[in-house]
Amino acid sequence: MTLVDPQPTATAVPEGWVRVCAVADLEVERGRAALLGGTQIALFLLHNGRVHAVSNFDPYSRANVISRGIVGTRQDAPTVASPMYKQVFDLRTGACLDTQGKEPASLHVWPAAVSDGDVLVRWEAQA
Repeated sequence: MTLVDPQPTATAVPEGWVRVCAVADLEVERGRAALLGGTQIALFLLHNGRVHAVSNFDPYSRANVISRGIVGTRQDAPTVASPMYKQVFDLRTGACLDTQGKEPASLHVWPAAVSDGDVLVRWEAQA
């Protein structure tokens, strides 16, 4: 797992947002983990340039492994499949699309954006 630390930037970051890394630090359809305020998030860069930020904590295996998951799609939804028990999550909403027979659970989602080559996440600590 690669953890990226938030880096200072010369570009002004809007209030409530934090710069996590440069978009160049991400690989298309490969997850990266970042540590923000003691919380691990998983970042995913898609082919269309969109970045998604979800909890790295898999609610089924109870391990921080989502950044190692397999990126795909279900209909029009970008997804990630947990590398542990293979539950599939919608990267836009965090909803589990395939529970593999378990109770429904979801990933926390944070708004993410790319600005001037930087990945920004609207940060509020997970409740």
